[in-house]
Amino acid sequence: MKLIPDQYPRWAPLGLLLALLPTTALAHAQIGAADGLVTGFMHPVLGPDHVIAMVAVGIWGAQLGGPAIWLLPITFPLVMAVGGMLGAVGVPVPSVEIGIVASAIVLGAMVAAAARPPLGLALAIVGMFAIFHGHAHGTELPEAVNPLAYGVGFVTATGLLHLTGILLGMLIAWPLGERAVRLGGGLIVLGGGWFLMANTGALA
Repeated sequence: MKLIPDQYPRWAPLGLLLALLPTTALAHAQIGAADGLVTGFMHPVLGPDHVIAMVAVGIWGAQLGGPAIWLLPITFPLVMAVGGMLGAVGVPVPSVEIGIVASAIVLGAMVAAAARPPLGLALAIVGMFAIFHGHAHGTELPEAVNPLAYGVGFVTATGLLHLTGILLGMLIAWPLGERAVRLGGGLIVLGGGWFLMANTGALA
């Protein structure tokens, strides 16, 4: 039995990591950027609503296979960076927190259903939600840190969370693994629903 299905490019996870390395090196080269890099890296990791949505992107990409396994995880942080810039300069985006929890619900549902829409639609869904996540990071940019390093930090953390999702998604190579992955998608939906109720005051 093959560890990685034929439809998955073996270089896809490596390619994602290599895409993150140049920007990470740039951040380290800047004087005084260390605090911003660490702060930016920890921001998405410490937000469970961010984490489950970003992992779901990677899992869904693995389920779709082909170019989606790397296009989805690359599109998300790139568009998220745009959202981050909008937030940093004060451009308003409505209902950001609702958009973030909605992303977990929708992306989790895609994983649970093993949905296979056209690639363009999948990229549009991922890109739309990336704006909300990026805007939240941008608006919460601490004044004392280097903005570029902060941005590199949260984009790098996002890429690693996507990579985690890809590795989990590769469990679909086995029938039991496929069921476990889809169950995980259902749990992400439930988590997103819980966050949604918390944000709307339904749990108060």
